[in-house]
Amino acid sequence: MKFLIIAGFAEDLLPFRGDLINALLERGMEVYVALPDLEMNSVLHNRLLAKGLILHKVTMQRAGMNPLADLHTLWQLLRLIKKLKPDAVFAYLIKPVIYGMIAASILGVPRRFALISGLGYAFQGEGQRGLIRRLAQGLYGLALKGTHKVFFQNPDDLALFHQLGILKPNAPTCVVNGSGVNMDYYAYAPIPKGSPHFLLIARYLVDKGVREYAAAAKLVKAQYPDAHFSLVGWIDEENPSAIAKSELETWIAEGTIENIGRLSDVRPAIAQCSVFVLPSYREGTPRSVLEAMSIGRAIITTDAPGCRETVTNEDNGFLVPVGSVDELAAAMLKFVTDEALIERMGQRSYEIAQEKYDVHKVNQVMISEMGI
Repeated sequence: MKFLIIAGFAEDLLPFRGDLINALLERGMEVYVALPDLEMNSVLHNRLLAKGLILHKVTMQRAGMNPLADLHTLWQLLRLIKKLKPDAVFAYLIKPVIYGMIAASILGVPRRFALISGLGYAFQGEGQRGLIRRLAQGLYGLALKGTHKVFFQNPDDLALFHQLGILKPNAPTCVVNGSGVNMDYYAYAPIPKGSPHFLLIARYLVDKGVREYAAAAKLVKAQYPDAHFSLVGWIDEENPSAIAKSELETWIAEGTIENIGRLSDVRPAIAQCSVFVLPSYREGTPRSVLEAMSIGRAIITTDAPGCRETVTNEDNGFLVPVGSVDELAAAMLKFVTDEALIERMGQRSYEIAQEKYDVHKVNQVMISEMGI
C-alpha cells in the first residue's frame, strides 16, 4: 500500500508524526512524504531516508495567501499524486490539508484523510485576519468536501467547523487526543529542588501568550525575586503574529526572562523546570504541554480550545483566562507559595499522560479510523 503524507514543515515531521510513520512502516506500507524546506543531504534529509521514507520536495509558503504561490503548490501536488498513484493521502496543517485534499480529490485517491491540528493565525482576530479567515473557511470547505475522514485534536475545533458550515453535519470525523506523546522518549524526571522554575516553550508569537508570560513573570519576580522564568523557542519571522526582537531583548535586559532560544531537544529544559506554562490563545492540542506532562510537570495554561483539554483545573495544574496577566501571575504565585503543589500536580500530569495521551494509543485510534 502506498501512503502519502503531505506535511508543511520539514523539521516538525519526526517530532510530531514520527511515531505514526513508524506504525505505518511496521504495517508494511510504502510511506511517501511531500514537504517543503528540506535541504538535500542535510542531517534531517538523511535521517528521513534512513527511516525508509521516500521523499518529495514541494514549494509551499507556510504563512500568507499568495494566490500564485499557492496555485503552484497545488500544481506540484497534482503532478506528484498523478505520478505516485497512492492508495491513501494524509495531510496536516492548513496548506497541506487544503491543497493536498483538493489535489487528492481531483485525482480520485481512494482514501483521503485530513488532520486539523489547530486553527492558528487565520482563525483569530479581526481586520486583515478576518479576510484571511473567510478565505480559509471557503478553501477548507472545498478541500474537506470529499475527504473520507477528518481528524480533530479537540471538540471545540470540530464544533466550530460545523458552526461555520465548513463541514456538513454528516461528514465523517473523529476527535483524537492530540498528536500523543512518546512516554519512553519524554520519560519522567524528578522535579529539581530549589526556587520554582517556570518554563514556556513556543514560537515567539503574540498568539502563544508570550507577552502575557513575560508580564506575569515581572509581577511575580517583584514579590519573589528568586522565582525563575525561562523561554525556549524562536521568533518565527514568517508569521504575522511574531513578536519584535526588540521586545524580547527588553525582557532579557530587565532580568525578567532567561531566553534559552531554539533547542533540537527540549527534554533537558523541561527536566530543569518545575512548572510548565503555555498561555496560548488557541491550540489543536499543544504538543509542548503533553511533553511536559509526560516528564511529570504541573501545567498552567489557558481555558482556550485545545489547551483546556490538557488540564483539569486544580488537579494537574491551573486554567486561566486568555490574555489575563493578573490571573496568570496569580496561578504562578500559588506554586511559589505552596511548593507541595508542584510535586502533587506534576504526578497527576504524568498519570493523565499515561491514561490519555500515550502516542501508541492515539495512533492506534487513527489507524483504526482510517481502516488500514
